[in-house]
Amino acid sequence: MSPKRYPNPLGRSSVGGDTPWHYVLPTVTLAAGLVASVVRFLRGEMLEVMGQDHVRTARATGLSGPRVLWGHVARNAALPVLTIVGLQLNGLINGSLIIETVFALPGIGQTFVGAVQVRDYPVLQFGVMAYALVVVVINLGVDALYAVADPRIRRGGATRMAEA
Repeated sequence: MSPKRYPNPLGRSSVGGDTPWHYVLPTVTLAAGLVASVVRFLRGEMLEVMGQDHVRTARATGLSGPRVLWGHVARNAALPVLTIVGLQLNGLINGSLIIETVFALPGIGQTFVGAVQVRDYPVLQFGVMAYALVVVVINLGVDALYAVADPRIRRGGATRMAEA
């Protein structure tokens, strides 16, 4: 039974999505585990970087706490966290397909599940290619953010610095 073929006599959608409140539970379900793991990993990286020599030197020279935290600790802790976030964004897309199906939200997830059920191979091929394209774009974006977070990557790394 498709909602398009059998509309609700009251004129409202029978699958939800009428107001933004209908997206709160799917959003929380999708993001809760991902945010928790990123925050846990970020905390570990920040604690590790805070114990390094350059942070102690920055504090000893009299820099303020926020300046040390954002200028020295956060930049060095950002690279591993960017890697984890990039990987989790790919998983987020996978999870959204499942969440759409579980919460009966109209979207690509239901289209792909329906295509699997009726063996609609062109739709599945498009879905796989679109997902692969999104993964490539996300990975490219993460690589671009590496250059923003670490100037050594932008300049060509340690080999070019050794030549200068």
